[in-house]
Amino acid sequence: MNKISIVTFVVVLGTMMAAVDSTIVILALPTIVQSLHTDLFTAIWVILIYLLIAGVLTTQLGRLGDNFGRSKIYNIGFLLFTIGSALCGASPAASFLIGFRGVQAIGASMLQANSGAIIADYYPPNMRGRAYGFTSIGWNVGAVLGIVLGGIITTFIGWRYIFYINVPIGIIALILGLREIKDVNIIQRKFDIPGVVLLGIALSLITYGAAETAGVGLTTLNIVLITLGILTLIPFVLVERKVESPVIDFRAFKNRVLSSSLLASFLQSAGYLATAFILIMYLQGIRGLSPFNASLLLVPGYVLASMLGPIAGRLSDRIGARIPATVGIALMMVTAFIYTRLTLTTPFIDIILASIIGGIGSSMFYPANNSAVMANAPRQLYGGISGVLRTLANIGIVLSYVITISVASLTVPRYVAFEVFLGTSHLIGGVGSKFLVGVHSAFYASIVILAMALVLSAIRGKEQRASAGQQQVLEQKVSK
Repeated sequence: MNKISIVTFVVVLGTMMAAVDSTIVILALPTIVQSLHTDLFTAIWVILIYLLIAGVLTTQLGRLGDNFGRSKIYNIGFLLFTIGSALCGASPAASFLIGFRGVQAIGASMLQANSGAIIADYYPPNMRGRAYGFTSIGWNVGAVLGIVLGGIITTFIGWRYIFYINVPIGIIALILGLREIKDVNIIQRKFDIPGVVLLGIALSLITYGAAETAGVGLTTLNIVLITLGILTLIPFVLVERKVESPVIDFRAFKNRVLSSSLLASFLQSAGYLATAFILIMYLQGIRGLSPFNASLLLVPGYVLASMLGPIAGRLSDRIGARIPATVGIALMMVTAFIYTRLTLTTPFIDIILASIIGGIGSSMFYPANNSAVMANAPRQLYGGISGVLRTLANIGIVLSYVITISVASLTVPRYVAFEVFLGTSHLIGGVGSKFLVGVHSAFYASIVILAMALVLSAIRGKEQRASAGQQQVLEQKVSK
C-alpha cells in the first residue's frame, strides 16, 4: 500500500467514525433516557449539541488547517474525538454526556473541516472524484455500522459501548495519521479574530434558535434569536471583505461552479437527510417496529451507495460534476415522492426499493459535488472551503431535524412526536392516520428543498477537471 492509499484510508476512517456516531446515538436515545434517569427534552441535546458545535466550528478549524498544517489539526481531531468518545461512554449523568459530546464534536469538526482538503492536497484535480468516492464509502459503511451495531450493542451489550466502539478505531487512525499525513502548502497568515467571533455568534444564534424551535415550538424568543443570527451575517460579510486574511475569502465565490456546489450541498442536507428521520418515525410510530428492525430496512440503500460511490466518483472525473450530481438529486426526489405514498399497510419491500433508489442518488451526488467544490477552490483556500462545505452541511442537518419534528408535531402533540421519534411509543388507529398526514407533509417539504438543490446543481455550469498544472492557472484567475 503506497503513501497516498494510506492517507486515503485514514481519511475514510475519520469519515466512518463521524458517520457511525451520527446514526448510532439516535437509536440508543430511548435506552439513555432510562439509564440516566433523564427526560426526552434533555436527552435530545445529546444530538443537538454535537450538531451545534460542528456547525459553528467547522469553518474556523478548516482555516486553522490552512494556517498551521492540516495534518496537525486533523490528528488532533482524531485525538479529541477518541477521548470524547471514551468519556461519553463513562458518563454518570446526562449533563456529563452532553458536555463530553461537545468534546467529541470539536474533534469531529477538525476531521470534517480538513478531510476534503487533505484529499485535495494528495490528489490532482482530475483524480479527486474517485478519491471522494472512497470517502463516501466510509460515510455509508459508517452509517450502516451505526444502524446495525446501534441496535445490537444497545440491546445486547449496553448503550455505553456505542461510544466505546470509536476508541480502538480512533487509536489506529491516529497512529497512521501521525505517521503518514504530512503538512502541505502551509501558509502563515494572521488569524481573523473578528470574523471568527461574528461567524460563531451568527451560527450559534441560528442553530440554537432552530434547535429550540424543534423542542418547544416557534416562540418569540426563538424568532428573535434566528433573526439576530441572520442579521449578524451582514457585519461578518463586511468585515471579511476588508481584513487581510479572512476566515472565508469571498473572492473564491466568484466561481459559479464553486458557489453553486456549496449551496447545493446545503440544500441537499436540509432536504434529504430529513427523510431518514421521518421514515424512522413512520416505521416506529405508525408501523410499530423496533428501532433496530426499522433501521434494517434502510441498510440496502446504504450498502449500494457504498459500492457505487467510487464508480460515480470516477464518472465525475471524466465528465464533470454537473450531470452525476444533478441526476443524484433527482433520484433522491423520486425516493421522497415514493415515501409520500406511504400508508398504514405499505409493504416493507416498497420501502427497501425506495431506499435503494435513494442510495444510488447519494452515491452519485456526494463524490461528484464534493470534488467539484475542491477542484474549483484555490489551493491556499482548501481548508477554508472544505470547512465551509461541512459547515453548510451541518447546518442543513440541523434544519432537516427541525423540519422533521416541527411538521410531525402539527398533527399530534409535540411530546408525542418526540416519543415516536425516540421509539418510546407508537401511534395506532385514528391518531396514527393523523400522524401519517404530517409524515406526508414533511416528505413534500423535502421534495421542495431538493428541487432547489437540483436547480443549483444544474446551473453550476459545465465543469472540466483540470490537471495539476491547469489548477495553478485557475487559482491565479480566482485570486485576481
